[in-house]
Amino acid sequence: MTGGPVHGTWEPRPAARWEDAFLCGNGRHGALVLGDPDDDRTVVTHHTLVRPNDDAGGRHRLPPLLAGQLPDVQDRLLSGDLTAAEDFTDERPLQWVRPFHPAFQVRLRHHEGAADLTGYRREVAFATGETTTRHDGRTSRVFVSRADDVIVQHVTGRDLTLRLSLDHRLPNAPDTLRVGHGAVLTAEGALLSLRVRYPGSDLAYTGVTVAAVTGGRTELAPPGVRITGAQSVLLLTRVLRHTGEADVAAEGRALRDLLTTDGPAYDTLLARHLALHRTAYERVTLDLDGDPAERALPGSALLARPRGTALLERLFAAGRYHLLSSGGLFPPRLTGLWTGDWDTAWSGAFTLDANLNLQTASAAAAALPEVSEAVAGFVQGQLPHWRDNARAVFGARGVVAPAHTDGESGHSYHFSREYPLHLWTAGADWLLKALVDHDETYGARDPRTAGVLAEVADFYEDFLTRTAPDGSLVVVPSYSPENRPANGGWGVLNAAMDLSAVRHALHTAAAYHPDRADRLRALAARLPPHRVNADGALAEWAWPGLEDTYDHRHLSHLYGVWPLDEITPYATPDLAEAARRALELRGPGNDSAHGHLHHALIAARLRDGKRVADALGRVLDGDFFHDSLMSAHYPRRNVYNADAAHTLPAVLIEALVQSAPDRLALLPAPLPALPSGRLTGIRTRFGAGLDLTWTPDGGTAVLRPDRTARITLWTSAGAEPLDLAAGRERVVPLPAATR
Repeated sequence: MTGGPVHGTWEPRPAARWEDAFLCGNGRHGALVLGDPDDDRTVVTHHTLVRPNDDAGGRHRLPPLLAGQLPDVQDRLLSGDLTAAEDFTDERPLQWVRPFHPAFQVRLRHHEGAADLTGYRREVAFATGETTTRHDGRTSRVFVSRADDVIVQHVTGRDLTLRLSLDHRLPNAPDTLRVGHGAVLTAEGALLSLRVRYPGSDLAYTGVTVAAVTGGRTELAPPGVRITGAQSVLLLTRVLRHTGEADVAAEGRALRDLLTTDGPAYDTLLARHLALHRTAYERVTLDLDGDPAERALPGSALLARPRGTALLERLFAAGRYHLLSSGGLFPPRLTGLWTGDWDTAWSGAFTLDANLNLQTASAAAAALPEVSEAVAGFVQGQLPHWRDNARAVFGARGVVAPAHTDGESGHSYHFSREYPLHLWTAGADWLLKALVDHDETYGARDPRTAGVLAEVADFYEDFLTRTAPDGSLVVVPSYSPENRPANGGWGVLNAAMDLSAVRHALHTAAAYHPDRADRLRALAARLPPHRVNADGALAEWAWPGLEDTYDHRHLSHLYGVWPLDEITPYATPDLAEAARRALELRGPGNDSAHGHLHHALIAARLRDGKRVADALGRVLDGDFFHDSLMSAHYPRRNVYNADAAHTLPAVLIEALVQSAPDRLALLPAPLPALPSGRLTGIRTRFGAGLDLTWTPDGGTAVLRPDRTARITLWTSAGAEPLDLAAGRERVVPLPAATR
């Protein structure tokens, strides 16, 4: 890729803060590499590490038993008591989900004293997932194997002398943790272990590191070992969460088995990892004709030039890299797969009423089925608890997703009067939308997705029993995350998001289950239409008399625009104009990254490139990115959070290419600052790969269809039919007016 975008980033100094550490991950284990040449620290994380809390035996971690009260609350809301849902609770206190936390840091202390950083460089290569630190003749390389599920670190140099230990002492680690260290010498070097038991719990986690030392001398130096005069040190590390005691010897044998190879162990392990990681990463690239001088800059210097195209290239590449690296056992958390602090904002949870959905928005189009599979596995693991939510809160069959989860529990227990998240029923549809997109993209319906869609339909068949005076169905109670009407309570009637989600869920379930299609489509037909308010805007609540509250970061009512295709400039231009007006009236809320980029995604669907650019500019100008190119939730790098990092690729793709099973829009929301470029490897929902090239004078799109289809092609010149034949490449010219 010489002469094109840089597929990595680098810095001329170590990370002074863990937030600036370079990141590696395989969707299970994560590593934050700080690159200090004298105190080489790698913070280890794992998706399963959530801290148990004492909460009266778990009583408050079950969904509230409210089904018996539901008819009364519905009656009161329908009769005009717009605060009735505020009593629909079991009076429990707000209970956050169990917080995500780091495991420990692998420390290699070489010597004391201030280091001379002349010649220092640390870098991360996105295509390999390797971080490399070089200084004073010493090199340290780290990656997290996607093939062998192990953190690998290889240190080479002249006369390596260091102390190796596993250290749990990270910011805000509780003093009440019960910690035990182990270290034994082995034929190849040493076996280190660290057991951490949570207070008041039978849960614990154990880290195990095998050190293979070449040359020199290895001796015990509690809590670890001292290595003197070595040529290289190879470290293999895993962490596991468990009850009782972990079998450290067995874990050590499993790691030592990875050292048995025909060639250098590091190279063999890396090659197995690259077969999975590089293949996934290199499927899609974005080239914006960035300035070669800017492309050569370290990430911190690029961030100081927020309007350079080289920065957008690198953030796009970093976003796909971090999304791939954090998707595996689970999709990304609020912090992706990483944290260096036990006091993680918002518990480092999976937040399903915007954040996770935004982060994974590019999975289908950006050719990351690994991320879609992570979402599918996450959903399957939570289904028993989602069924409990439906029964306990609504007395219904089927499933209801929570708004927050730690990944371990899918029960809906995180709610309060101001955030009655247990009333929100649209979450399952939003998560399943990503899986339906995946099925459309690859041309096969996943039976797991079909099964969950059937259960979502079951829920709505039971829940939708109340009607308005005109005979239409009413979604009651109904909640629009995380907003309220100006003249009503937090849970009311017919939130626009709920109406869109119900329609989409029922029609999609009907497509997957033809035997139920007539009944489900008939139920969907009884829903009321969206309402346009006196301001000409799509109303957030389609119930007469409810007044909109505009200054809010969430855009839940525009769910029909994005991610759904319910409201489009192509098929529903009047509603699209009302949605555009609603977007125009929306304030920035609390200046959160996810609010700005959610705004940009909706604007792209409405073909408003200027508004996309303005929203994107708020993030680029607001100093939302750390030197690691992981992002923050608020401006000025305040609160480590993956929303912006993972969502930005989706914003750029949506501005350049949008697809539906029967439609392709090329340059639907062109950005003035990006007059030329190439986007290659994109996947479409009608089963074709796509490479796009554009310039001020036009461009071309090369389509490589996997299946035969007839679609409508939209460009700045208008619409035209386009026939595609499986296996036959099709080149489509773009008119100059697409600028």
